[in-house]
Amino acid sequence: MGQPKQLLPYRGRTLLRHAAETAVATGCTPLVLVTGAIHASLAAEVADLPFQVVHNPDWQTGMASSIQAGLAAAASSKPSAYLVMLSDQPLVTPELLHQLIEKQQYTHAPVVAAAYGDTLGVPAVFDQSALPALHSLQGAQGANRLIASWGKAAGRITFPEGLLDVDTPEQYASLLAKGEE
Repeated sequence: MGQPKQLLPYRGRTLLRHAAETAVATGCTPLVLVTGAIHASLAAEVADLPFQVVHNPDWQTGMASSIQAGLAAAASSKPSAYLVMLSDQPLVTPELLHQLIEKQQYTHAPVVAAAYGDTLGVPAVFDQSALPALHSLQGAQGANRLIASWGKAAGRITFPEGLLDVDTPEQYASLLAKGEE
């Protein structure tokens, strides 16, 4: 992207702030934000929100270490499940997150994930029973492959808007154009 995508402007705020406000709207606690390279700038974006901000010093090793840093920060609260989301999926809504949470609570599936395109991925809610598998992730591994490994045991909520995330300048331009429609 040439710049930190979390700080890209979107609808009068940054992508990170938008995602953080979406998470706050769920009423979930604790809320944990895992940062990496630009910790101070990202922490400042949520300073007035009820987040525990955790710096992952191993962020360069990939997504797995960030997931594990977030799990470790939330562990003392002993949550029954963990909602994992990213800041580069701005079309995620509180309603989608509530659907994921409610389905996981109702079904007790090891994971309930968003389904978009051929992907079953984040945002996703992981049951406590999924912790060993989440802790076994390594390097660049995010949760998608792990979610797929549960096969039919994984719950799903259809989220076609999940196809649009912000990883490239073209995707960002597409997001901004979509917002003007």
